[in-house]
Amino acid sequence: MTRHFDPGTVAATPVAARQRRGKCAWLAGAAAEDSVARRYEQAGARLLAKRWRGKGGEIDLVLRDETGLVFVEVKAARSFDRAIAALSPRQIGRICTAAQEFSGSQPDGLLSDMRFDLAMVDGQGRVEVLENAFGEF
Repeated sequence: MTRHFDPGTVAATPVAARQRRGKCAWLAGAAAEDSVARRYEQAGARLLAKRWRGKGGEIDLVLRDETGLVFVEVKAARSFDRAIAALSPRQIGRICTAAQEFSGSQPDGLLSDMRFDLAMVDGQGRVEVLENAFGEF
């Protein structure tokens, strides 16, 4: 008996499935970042960069408010607890390194006051912001 290939009946390859999940995660992350950026802008902050990438890492959002530079790591997850758990010490280190690089390119340089916030977006789209989430830098 001869079998004919029918692409409609073949399950997606693992690579294709991973690419699809990656694209969904990227789109969900971008939507979460947009939502968080709007919240900061409504509070009077000015968005300087989205997904800023330096040699040391990437920063999701860079803003300036009345206190100085604000570096925001955005985490989207089913719950706020899962979002907090997704932030590792290694990632915090990379964000801090990238923030130093970014602030070095600003007029006040490394003398700029800066803060690191964690913005979490849960499965219902609710936003919770932990200001100064990394403590003293």
